[in-house]
Amino acid sequence: MNTLFALLHIDGFAWPWLLLAVVLPWLAYRLLPARAQDGDALRVPWYARLHTLEGGLVASAPTRGFPWLAWLAWSLLCVAAARPQQLGPPVAPLQAGRDLMLAVDLSASMGEEDMQLGGRAVDRLTAAKAVLADFLDRRAGDRVGLIVFGDRAFALTPLTLDRDSVRQQLDGTAVGLAGRATALGDAVALATKRLQIQRAQQRVLIVLTDGVNTAGVLAPDKAAQIAHDAGVRIHTIAFGGDGSTVSVFGFRLPLGGGGDEVDEAGLQRIANATGGHFFRARDTEALAGIYAEIDRLEPVRRHGQVVRPKIECYPWPLGAAVILGVLAVLLRRRDR
Repeated sequence: MNTLFALLHIDGFAWPWLLLAVVLPWLAYRLLPARAQDGDALRVPWYARLHTLEGGLVASAPTRGFPWLAWLAWSLLCVAAARPQQLGPPVAPLQAGRDLMLAVDLSASMGEEDMQLGGRAVDRLTAAKAVLADFLDRRAGDRVGLIVFGDRAFALTPLTLDRDSVRQQLDGTAVGLAGRATALGDAVALATKRLQIQRAQQRVLIVLTDGVNTAGVLAPDKAAQIAHDAGVRIHTIAFGGDGSTVSVFGFRLPLGGGGDEVDEAGLQRIANATGGHFFRARDTEALAGIYAEIDRLEPVRRHGQVVRPKIECYPWPLGAAVILGVLAVLLRRRDR
């Protein structure tokens, strides 16, 4: 009964072509010549009459009939070899990962060439791109989105597992692309809006800026309060040196007042208001260390794609085939 129940509720076979082997014994029986019987040891004219006596004094010679019990065992063996399977209940495996947005400042001050990369002086945005590219390489399993801001904030990529797309969009940015001012509050608000559809434990925003809020319609402190109410955790990074530089006889000398002073206190308030961390990076080494620190933050476990595992059902027909096969052998020996 259990065998019949399992076979009636299968959802398919892993190797269905093996079911064709069911007809092999029948084909052999029909197409191959019968095995020649041994000659009689003694021929008597009254053999047929003795055979018809009540009780059968003489055992009948084996006939060329098809062994149905053995064929049934063979059929079940073929069914087991085809691997019948059932679909189990839906399962959503847990996956470790985070959903995070990157907000990158593209204001004019990001063009200050006070960073060192590979032994040469580069602007802040170029240095930030290099460090962010390495950060994205370690984001396997995370969904990452990208927001840039200047006079206004723009979402370049939504949350996605395709980190190559995020990297390509980041590489295509340039200083002043979104304007020359710094709409920090608007960037936080836009990121919060994009993250609101995610689960509360997965709402993370990383803000990279080198200035103070000079544009936009929303103050950074107000945007931080909105982010807090939406369950968004913000990590802020104040990036940049102490001003612009100029080359004199191959040496780079700082120019005082070359750029806006970083609003470290404001960025600290944003991070504290949302349960995040504030970091200060004056060079690429410090920035890389900051992203490594963020990388060590405890990941959030979330449910992955729902799947239905396949349950193997071959033990039932295999067990029945073994039982019927043994029974067929025993009955054949008894008939002898």
